[in-house]
Amino acid sequence: MTETKSLPKAATSVKLAAAKASIAASAVLAVAKLAAGLWSGSLALLSESGHAFVDTGATALTFFAVREAEKPADEEHHYGHGKYEALAALIETGFLFGLALFVVGEAWRRLNEKNVAIDVGWPIYSVLVVSIAIDYVRSRQLKRIAKAEGSDALAADALHFASDLVSSTLVLLGLIAAHYGFERGDALAAFGVAAFIAVAGFRLGRRTIDTLLDAAPREFAPHLKRAIADVPGVIAIDSLRLRTIGPDIVGEATIGVARGLRVEQAARIKSAVAEAIAEVTPRARVTLSVEPQALDDETIAERILLVGSRRHIHAHHVIAQQIDGRLSIGVDIELDGAMPLGRAHAVAGDFESALRDEFGADTEVETHIEPLEMYLLAAQAAKPSVADAIEAALAQFAAQTRPPARMQDVRVRQTAGGFVVNFRCRLDAAVSVQTAHDALDEIERRTREEFPAILRIVGRAEPYDR
Repeated sequence: MTETKSLPKAATSVKLAAAKASIAASAVLAVAKLAAGLWSGSLALLSESGHAFVDTGATALTFFAVREAEKPADEEHHYGHGKYEALAALIETGFLFGLALFVVGEAWRRLNEKNVAIDVGWPIYSVLVVSIAIDYVRSRQLKRIAKAEGSDALAADALHFASDLVSSTLVLLGLIAAHYGFERGDALAAFGVAAFIAVAGFRLGRRTIDTLLDAAPREFAPHLKRAIADVPGVIAIDSLRLRTIGPDIVGEATIGVARGLRVEQAARIKSAVAEAIAEVTPRARVTLSVEPQALDDETIAERILLVGSRRHIHAHHVIAQQIDGRLSIGVDIELDGAMPLGRAHAVAGDFESALRDEFGADTEVETHIEPLEMYLLAAQAAKPSVADAIEAALAQFAAQTRPPARMQDVRVRQTAGGFVVNFRCRLDAAVSVQTAHDALDEIERRTREEFPAILRIVGRAEPYDR
């Protein structure tokens, strides 16, 4: 599971400081625009002051939401409090749409009035120019902080200030038009303000509703899916479910890996996937599940050995036959030599049932049970005369095999049960495993015949270049 740690206190203080500064800026601009609007009688400016007062309330709500969202998860909120920001943004969206409708109504009423007097002087223009400058600076700062901290509420504030900048510019243009004799310019500017307020509300509302309805983050889902698929060992992505909670992306992913992998191999792939997700976005908290899957190119022997390994059964000497469209399997299994026969028969029966589940109910399965015995014997080096004789015999038989082999590293030990012989021999690197196995079997068989006192003889084949 990839986890996103809680934001450090420094990051939280940056967000709260940004929210406080937004409250102060919005309040100052709202009062200034209201005073200017009352003085001038401009509907567009009064509408903009109403917009500013709504923004002041929205930024206060943002401060509350940011503070609450930073609380850690508890018994009632297992995923934290991140959606407080989305809830605040949704309330702000309602404020924006309500204000837009009010401004449209007032603008329509103003269009039907005659002899509307608008008193515009340099203080009015000064208020608007200063407002535009403040809106520009605040929108840029808030956008940067919101992106860095992943804050929906601060992103909503940045959108508010950006829309204020545009609407204040429209008010300024409307007042200039009215000053030069186009009396309807103020009312038309008010319509423009309402349009921008509505657009801002729509954009904010769409993103907020996506968050509250657990919609998958459009900008991250394709990148995360591609990053997971590119991890070596991942053969499929069975499911990927994502949603946003505040600044975090949370979800679950199920990845398919080859079922023949060991547990530690699957764990390494899982860790690599977690790292790949973190590279796409460090704010991801994705719970990963691994699902073993069969590969298309698995051989019958691999599938049999896999079934055995799942039951901790050592299976070997696999013989598979195809008889009239029916599969017949013969396999040796090794069980504890001290195990009662009844228990061993049950283990073998369970193994055979598992093989039929793997290959089909009509599969013919025969198992041969062999004792698995573990020896811990006291040993010492054999007498030089005996060791030399065995080594000479091994070298002779190795030279007579086809292909011939080169004997080396012969070790002969004396135990209470007989001699234990280990050796290595080199064969042509181009020969097959079967050929090398047959050659070693021949060497071991002939050596046992020559020295019946040998308890165990183990040879290892190694290649040499021509």
